[in-house]
Parts: sequence; structure tokens; C-alpha cells
Amino acid sequence: MDRIFFGDNQFFGVNHMSEEKARQQLMRFQDINAIVDVLYAAYSAGVHGFMCTTHERMIEVTQIIRKDPAKWEGMRFYPGMPYAHKYANAMTELGPLEALKRFLPSDGMLDAVMRGGKALLKRDVESVITLLVDAEMKAFEGLDTPIIFLQNVVTDLVLGLGYYDAFRVFAEHVRKRYKAEPGFFTMNLPMLVPALASVGIANPIVCANVNKIAFRMSGGIEAYREATARHPSRVIAMSVLASGALPAREAIEWVTNEPYVESILFGASSQRNIENTVALIREADAARLAVA
Repeated sequence: MDRIFFGDNQFFGVNHMSEEKARQQLMRFQDINAIVDVLYAAYSAGVHGFMCTTHERMIEVTQIIRKDPAKWEGMRFYPGMPYAHKYANAMTELGPLEALKRFLPSDGMLDAVMRGGKALLKRDVESVITLLVDAEMKAFEGLDTPIIFLQNVVTDLVLGLGYYDAFRVFAEHVRKRYKAEPGFFTMNLPMLVPALASVGIANPIVCANVNKIAFRMSGGIEAYREATARHPSRVIAMSVLASGALPAREAIEWVTNEPYVESILFGASSQRNIENTVALIREADAARLAVA
């Protein structure tokens, strides 16, 4: 698994601390070329893992990258799904049938529709999950997708409902059809990792907020440590700067010393910030290894 991942929140005006900064970013990245330029800055800095949603703009990005594979050699995509707003908007704009045609995989549309119809009639959760994954993965055909993530809006809903078998269904489908590992975004890591273990998902890949001030860390830092000690997990730390509340060096030095953190996910809007963040992570890793 990559040590460093680059994320896409900044491209869609997501900032948990500043609405004004979020608005400015949203305006700037209306131009698809601005998104591609920043992504290439991360690629050039040695970050070849791009963790993204299946937002329509990201589909445009995948199309651009397919046209110049030599320039993006070794680029890996880590899609998170489903992107709920996309489906809601398509249903409103296109109607149900046209929305299905737009999103369903081209190499098995009838099968997908039949599985979806069966799901609606029999409340077959397994069919719904596999249908959604296949629809979302259509945009990534031909690209390297080593891990496919379930977005936290679904992960945490399933967690709250207590239907843990849905995690197993998702994991099995991702492994079998896409030869990829399943990953899980969550806002509640301490509750998720034992739930995954209960349905046979050992040493899971979990992406969650991890930062020195416990910003948006459900249960707090000690709960994360205790949960991962009982149920070893490959944790990808996001929001390590706590949306700008922490100085970068302090934040990265702390998170790289958390024993359960295997990787770090960050977002940035400029080449300078990308290069600085990558350098700080590598510096902190080197210092940690030297002490060890």
C-alpha cells in the first residue's frame, strides 16, 4: 500500500474550517485543467496514489489520463463510492431509465438491471451493493485500482444499522470482480474495526481522521489505539492537519509516530504545498526509523 496518498477534497470546495477558503477553491477548480495540473504536481513529487470520489469531474480526469498513459505511468486510482449526489442529480435531470443507462457497466447492463430489479423486489442487499460498485467502477475501466473504498456515508450507515454482512458482500465482490482490496472510509474507527472482524475481514484497510487534537476522531485518540491493538488494521490517516488547525510539521511528526498508521492522505492546492508536505512526511519517517 502507498505510504502517501493524494486526495481530491480541495477540488470540490471541501474545507471543514473555512467556508471562504472552500468557496475560493471551488471557483478555482471549475477549470478541469487546474485540477489536472495540481494532480500532476503531486505525481511529480512522487505521490502516485490518487484517492478520489466518483464525482463527474474525476471522470473527466480519468479520461484525460487515459489519453497520455506515458505521462502518467505508474499512476494508481483509489476510488471511494458511492457518490450519492451524483445519482440524485442524474435522476432529477435525466429520469430513472436514462440515469441507469448512463451509470451501469456497458459489459453487462442487462445483468446489472436484472440484479437491481431483483433487489428492489426482494430487498436483496447483496444485489444493491454489487450493482452500485459495478456502476461506479465503469469510470475506471483500464486504470490501476488496487483498493476500492466504501465511502463513509454508507460505511457508517451500515455500521449504525448493524448489518455487518454488507461489509463482507462488498469486500468479496471487490476482490472477485476487480482483483482489488476493499477499503473503508469511516468517521467511527473504534466501532468499525471490530464489526469488520466479526464478518471475517481481517487486517482491514480503514481510512479515518487521525490528528494530534482528535479533530473529528470518534471516541478520541485512546479509543483508536485500543481498537487497533485488539483488531490490527491498516489505517490511512486523513485530516492530519485538522483542517489547518495544526502546524504541518507538528502534525506530521505526531501522526507518523502513531503505531497503527500505515499511510497518510492529504490534499493541497499548489505545487509548493504538495512538495512541502511530502518532504515533511519523508523527513518524519526517516527520523522515526533512525530512532528505531
